[in-house]
Amino acid sequence: MDDMTLTALWWAVIFSGVYHGVNPGMGWPLAVSAALFERKKSAMAKALAMLAAGHFLAMVVILLPFSMMYFLVENEREIRLGAGVLVIAMGAYLLINRRHPKILARIHPTKLGLWSFLAATAHGAGLMLAPIYLGICGLLVPGDGVSETGHAAAQALMSNNVMTAFLVAATHTLAMTCAGALIAVFVYTWFGLKFISKSWFNLDLAWALSLIVVGAFGIYSAFQGHL
Repeated sequence: MDDMTLTALWWAVIFSGVYHGVNPGMGWPLAVSAALFERKKSAMAKALAMLAAGHFLAMVVILLPFSMMYFLVENEREIRLGAGVLVIAMGAYLLINRRHPKILARIHPTKLGLWSFLAATAHGAGLMLAPIYLGICGLLVPGDGVSETGHAAAQALMSNNVMTAFLVAATHTLAMTCAGALIAVFVYTWFGLKFISKSWFNLDLAWALSLIVVGAFGIYSAFQGHL
């Protein structure tokens, strides 16, 4: 059962990446516009790489603090509950406040890495991964716990959680970049920016609701102890 749960959590990491990649708010239209503006496909690849770098950094910045805390296994449930509440609060905030941060519009188009980092942070993209990441860590915790295995074991556990945080962030970002790249190439090849302006789809409401759902799932799993 633990193996099945762990597999499901890793698929959740991948699917959340695909979901972020499909969302135009994470930047794939900027990659299309860069390629059309410079009239070369290599500009799209460069833009996608910068967007991926910024998104990855935003994921790591959120997950690393949780990895530092999670080695305190005796407080496992409290940490996971706190993460769930935080994700729900972010989703509720985005439901109430639908306006995009003005600072995103003030960033120069050449600084796509910075834009991607701030966009992912402002939308709570990293927070969506937190309950999933903590669930993965929960399945990797030794059965005896830190209090019974000593300081060396605690350090080893924290190191393992840090590596897991990077792996989760990398897997998620790869899925996001692949999904966004597929849409960007498709739009660039057959439609162009006029298509984007006429058929823009807004996922803000779905995004906010998904944060609340993920946060609620994190709280449920912490209470049930299934993860």
